[in-house]
Amino acid sequence: MTSAGQLTVGARFDGRTIREIAVNLHRPSVSRLFIGQLPDVVIKTVPYLFTLCAHAQRAAAVAAVNVALGETLREPAHRELWIEVLHENLWRLLLDWPVALGLSPAKDDFIAWRSLRQGDGGLAATVTLVRGPLQTLAAASQARLEATAGHAQPLAPAVLAPEAWLAYWQGKQAEMPPLPQPASVTALYRTRLAEVEAALAALDAGLPFPVAAAGEPGWGVGQVRTARGVLTHAVHVVDGKVLRYRVQAPTDGFFADAAPLARLLANREFPSLDQARQALDQAILALDPCLPYTLELQDA
Repeated sequence: MTSAGQLTVGARFDGRTIREIAVNLHRPSVSRLFIGQLPDVVIKTVPYLFTLCAHAQRAAAVAAVNVALGETLREPAHRELWIEVLHENLWRLLLDWPVALGLSPAKDDFIAWRSLRQGDGGLAATVTLVRGPLQTLAAASQARLEATAGHAQPLAPAVLAPEAWLAYWQGKQAEMPPLPQPASVTALYRTRLAEVEAALAALDAGLPFPVAAAGEPGWGVGQVRTARGVLTHAVHVVDGKVLRYRVQAPTDGFFADAAPLARLLANREFPSLDQARQALDQAILALDPCLPYTLELQDA
C-alpha cells in the first residue's frame, strides 16, 4: 500500500454483463497526526502530507481553521488553484484517457505545458494546448466513448455546502451529505472538458477560486472544488489545540462502496471479457481515484 492508500476493485463477468462489483478502499489515517497540534501547525503540514492537489488541500485547511478560530478567512492562492485544477484535468485528458480508449497520448505536449504553466507565458501556453492537442484528442475520445457508453451532457459544477457538512461534523445530522451520483462515463469525461474551459476562462479573467467555509467557535469546515470533486476539511479545536480533524476527499466518497461504479455500468452489455475489463477500467478512471488501484475481474 502506498502512502495515499490502496484501492481494490473486484467484479464478475457473466458473459454479457459485469456483476458483483466490490470495492475495498484502504486509506492511512493521516489526520490523526494533527490531534493535539496547534491549528497553524496543521495548516503548514497539510500540503506536505497531501501532495496531490496540495494547493486545494491547504486552502480547505485554512478555511476550516480560520472559521473555527473566528478569524477572517485568509485569501487563497487563486491563480495556483486554477492552474492545479487545469493540471489534474489535463493529465487525465491528454495522458490517461487516450490510453484507455486506444489512442495515442499527447505526452510531449503536456510536458511542454507543465514547464511553462507557472511563468508569464502560462496562459498563452494553456490556450495553445487546449485549442490544439486537447481539442483534437477530445473529439476522437468522445467519439469512441459515445460509441460504447452513449451520449450524455456534462454535469453541473459541484456545489460547495459546508453548512451541511458542519451539521454532520457536530453530530447534528446522522448521515454525511450525499455526493452527486453520475450515471454516465461520457458525462464525467465531458465534465472534465467543461472544467478545463471554465478554469481557463477564470484564469484569464483573474476570477477568485471557489472556497467556502462554515463554523462556530471551535468548529470549522472548509471546502474547495478540485478536479475530482469537492474536498472537505473539518476541524474541532479545544483550548487552542486540535481535538479532531477529518479530510474527506472525493475518492473517499466515490469508492466508499460499489454503488457509483455499478451505476456507471448499469444496463451495459459486453461481448467479451476484454471489453468488459476495458469498460470497468474506464468507469474507474471516470471517477478518478487519487491513489493506485488493482482490478480483479473474474470470468464466470
